[in-house]
Amino acid sequence: MKLRIGNVTLDNNLILAPMAGVTDLPFRFLCREQGCGMAVTEMVSAKAILYKNRNTKELMEVADGEGPVSVQLFGSDPSIMADMAAQIESGPFAFIDVNMGCPVPKIVNNGEGSALMKDIKLAERILSSMVKAVKKPVTVKFRKGFAEDDINAVEFAKMAESSGVAAVAVHGRTREQYYSGTADWDIIRKVKEAISLPVIGNGDVFKPEDAKALLEETGCDGIMIARGAKGNPWIFSRTLHYLETGTLLPEPNAGEISQMILRHGSMQMEQKGENVAMREMRKHMAWYTAGLPHSAKLRNDINQVETMDELRRFVEERILVL
Repeated sequence: MKLRIGNVTLDNNLILAPMAGVTDLPFRFLCREQGCGMAVTEMVSAKAILYKNRNTKELMEVADGEGPVSVQLFGSDPSIMADMAAQIESGPFAFIDVNMGCPVPKIVNNGEGSALMKDIKLAERILSSMVKAVKKPVTVKFRKGFAEDDINAVEFAKMAESSGVAAVAVHGRTREQYYSGTADWDIIRKVKEAISLPVIGNGDVFKPEDAKALLEETGCDGIMIARGAKGNPWIFSRTLHYLETGTLLPEPNAGEISQMILRHGSMQMEQKGENVAMREMRKHMAWYTAGLPHSAKLRNDINQVETMDELRRFVEERILVL
């Protein structure tokens, strides 16, 4: 199922959600290879771009062949958000996304992320000023609401539409829920019924059947996969196949998991150097091996891996044999 956002048509409607510390260039690339229609960068602070923070450049790096990538900005100052969007617009991004859903305390306490759901007027000023400042499509991601007694996703979506954004992504949880409990897909359906923009549903898609159910229950146009993709780039190829044919491909075997880990590790090393790459691969390895026999022991031992050679040996001796 193709998805059109602004003037861009994606290959399909499966999107890799932005996740801090996860959706860096190597991981996005692996998901793209598995058929992901679009990926979103880790969130980038507009102020960090303004002050030329060193790490920001790496967060915004996009590889050839990655397919359409959206860069996600966060901030609460309309003029800084608009100026920085204009400054990076010539970069290799198909879209500029605005984070109005992050639940992390240091972001929220700064009046950014999901805190903006409590200040719809300020959110509107940010979105309007960004839409005016750039030609590329601007999109926005937000939540069901800030708290259970303040559910305003529909009102927020209408505001976003009138501000000129090209699409919205809705996570069916409140800020207070973080990632706990169950995502409320009904709110995604209500947003879809209230606006004419493409609506991307997000929350609790961990397997192909979840994606199909989300589409059927909400009528949403796109599916954003977050935690379901951790250690599982195959979720994209398996979901695409299931949506197209109704049949489920088998889950990856130990050989496929091993190959993916080694590819991921070598791409991380190329991108970030061996030290950083191996440190980061520990969490990815824990996700890749979840559900395998003795995964708790594997997770514990993964933390000893410090070089690419050790990673290769670990994979050959501990995972390939499963």
